[in-house]
Amino acid sequence: MPHHIKEISASDSVAVFRALASESRARIIELLAEGDRNINELSIALGLAQPSVTKHVRILEEAGLVVSDYLAGPQGMQKRCRRVHERLIVDMAPRSDTTDCVAEIEVPIGMYTNVEAFPTCGLAIREKFIGLIDNPLSFFMPERAKAEILWSAGGFIEYAFANTIPLQAAVTAIDFAMEVCSEAPGYDNNYPSDLTLWVNDIEIGTWTSPGDFGGTRGRLNPHWWPDNMNQHGLLKVWQIDLGGSSIDGVHLSSVTVDQLNIQPWQATKIRLGVKPDSVHQGGFTIFGRGFGNYELDLVLRIRHTTVGNNIPVRARQPFHSESVGGT
Repeated sequence: MPHHIKEISASDSVAVFRALASESRARIIELLAEGDRNINELSIALGLAQPSVTKHVRILEEAGLVVSDYLAGPQGMQKRCRRVHERLIVDMAPRSDTTDCVAEIEVPIGMYTNVEAFPTCGLAIREKFIGLIDNPLSFFMPERAKAEILWSAGGFIEYAFANTIPLQAAVTAIDFAMEVCSEAPGYDNNYPSDLTLWVNDIEIGTWTSPGDFGGTRGRLNPHWWPDNMNQHGLLKVWQIDLGGSSIDGVHLSSVTVDQLNIQPWQATKIRLGVKPDSVHQGGFTIFGRGFGNYELDLVLRIRHTTVGNNIPVRARQPFHSESVGGT
């Protein structure tokens, strides 16, 4: 099936112009516009020997104007040719020296910049609980910087991601990944919670966590972690691009990345919380590298284009549960 219109840059058009700088090759393109033909049919129509037609077709193939297939015919295999495009448009503007890049920033879950916690709540490092369970003051103890699990029955938690993309970069999308679930006393697999995400104080949308999961131990949990507490969450990925916002590929809102004021060399703020007027007031639990099922902290990827000779920061594997050891 031909591509009806093909746009090429002026520099890319050189090979095309060379291929068409022949009356015979231009006539081949016109003949193929009427339908596919084999070499013999082209030879008869042009009044040229088959070796000459074969050479002309090869030049058109190299320029991307014609493709050929070998098909069985009455007298054996035949080379059948077809054109690729109906029209060509040459863009005379200078080529833009841009590079698609991805910057990835990972922040430990204990490195929050603002928090409002309500009992039931708490934090833990790999070795022990931090402070006292169900006491919001524990969220302000120095050890919290090393926390690898935290939970709260409501409120919010906010992080700042150091954004060091080049000054001339244009942000095209962001991805934000975390392992998260609701927060019930003990655990409750059917305990919905409306979790809202904000980026730079702009509300992105709300996802309803189905529960606070227990009954099966999280594969990363330390041996001392009680069986009667939450064990793991779900790996969720929010994406905001120029077309809107989604979570795990499902449309969430019409908020676009260009509304978020994400600027080079400025912190990008991300907040997760339960709004006071939400229907499902089920709190939140966030899992870091040492708890749950996924060996990651909070990951922000900033997709952007740069101009000039900037070297892109290559991304790791896409966010899939199988790529980070999910159950």
